[in-house]
Amino acid sequence: MKLLESTMAPNCRRVRIFLAEKGLEIPLEQVDIGKAVNRKPDFLAINPMGTVPVLELDNGSHITESVAICRYFEETQPEPPLFGVGAEDRARVEMWQRRMEFEVLLPIAQVFRNSHEFFKGRIEQVPEYGEACRRQAEKRLAWLDGELADREFIVGDRYTIADVTALCGIDFGRVSKLGIAPGQKHLARWHEAVSSRASAKA
Repeated sequence: MKLLESTMAPNCRRVRIFLAEKGLEIPLEQVDIGKAVNRKPDFLAINPMGTVPVLELDNGSHITESVAICRYFEETQPEPPLFGVGAEDRARVEMWQRRMEFEVLLPIAQVFRNSHEFFKGRIEQVPEYGEACRRQAEKRLAWLDGELADREFIVGDRYTIADVTALCGIDFGRVSKLGIAPGQKHLARWHEAVSSRASAKA
């Protein structure tokens, strides 16, 4: 088993943090996305989407998409539970995980994709869309600050995959000069707490 990944990509960091929280270590193989190795035929034969991370299992099969990979390890290593415990808790974790993915990580990633030199010539960039995503991300971070006024973590009193996704998204925003605004004290408190966990350095 090994994980094909890149230290440049926030979705890869999401899996590394998840593994660290589980106390799991697996071999990591770097894919040079800067040189577009992920767009070459050999890699596309493994993952036609051309994205990282990719988990290669011992039987030679592959699992792509970071949350799907995390779910695999949640099933094989249930403790500590990062996707919730019981029907209601799992549903709430799923709800907040999707919110963090679509309302925080995705718009921040789209700012980068549509404005940064890295993607020039790789995709059709739409700078106006990137700026619209910036405004959306800023609004969502302000909303999240309010949500965190009365709880320790994204879902409640326990760290979950939703915290992992939010942390990776917010930290990735730095490259686009997008992040926690002055005065967002609840979000800043949460960010300091989750960033201080050993897993955040994975």
